[in-house]
Amino acid sequence: MIAQDVIGQIGQMFPAVAIYLTAGSYIFARVMGFFRLAPILNRKEIPGLVKLSLALLLTIGFVIVVHPQRPPGDNSFVLSLLLNYVSGALLGFMAQVILLAIDAGADMINMQMGLSSAMVLEPTTSSQVSILSKLISLLGIIIFMEIGGIYWLFNAFVRSFTIFPIYATSIPLDKIVNMDYLIKMTSNVLFMGLQIASPVLLATLGQDIILGVISKTAPQVNVFQLSFLFKPVFGAAIMVWILPMLVNIITDYFQSYANII
Repeated sequence: MIAQDVIGQIGQMFPAVAIYLTAGSYIFARVMGFFRLAPILNRKEIPGLVKLSLALLLTIGFVIVVHPQRPPGDNSFVLSLLLNYVSGALLGFMAQVILLAIDAGADMINMQMGLSSAMVLEPTTSSQVSILSKLISLLGIIIFMEIGGIYWLFNAFVRSFTIFPIYATSIPLDKIVNMDYLIKMTSNVLFMGLQIASPVLLATLGQDIILGVISKTAPQVNVFQLSFLFKPVFGAAIMVWILPMLVNIITDYFQSYANII
């Protein structure tokens, strides 16, 4: 309310300045919501000062491009800020879903290979993750950048101003996103992860069957210790073998992001 009163007082003295300040506040909220969940931009490795500076530069650019008009008389400053933040966060979340599926598949591979004890700190989520999960997650980010994912993100963000103006009082979800496809993608995160991890899962399952047969035919063989030795080596060999196919699967999922926006 204080910010709204200040802008109102400025508007009485400098009407054009008040219009641009109000529009800039809404656009800045949308940019910050976008940065909060969008891949790459949401990573904590990027300093907060850099994100804030980039958000301010983008806000200035979008204010010039949008050419804002005087806000409606019944416009609620807080509600518009919230709606703009949510709309920006929604655009970033849609691309983040693909990375969540990749992380789910990486966790399945990591558990099946017996590497759950090899953990490192993930700065983005402030949690412990496995080295293999981190590797596959970074691979997904590299693929996302290589196929032009950043361009898709900002293209969707610019398009959002046409579909959802900064002074709108409701978010037209059916126009911003392909809701059927978004629901399908979000509900199939585990399925997508299983599809990414399926070659390693099937290979290690076959290995477990073979070791089980060995334990029945030759009980003197310590199969339990052999499994700790064979699983990581065999899983790593399968990962190297299926790496081109894994890259193609991840690329296809990211390209399907264009069907959502």
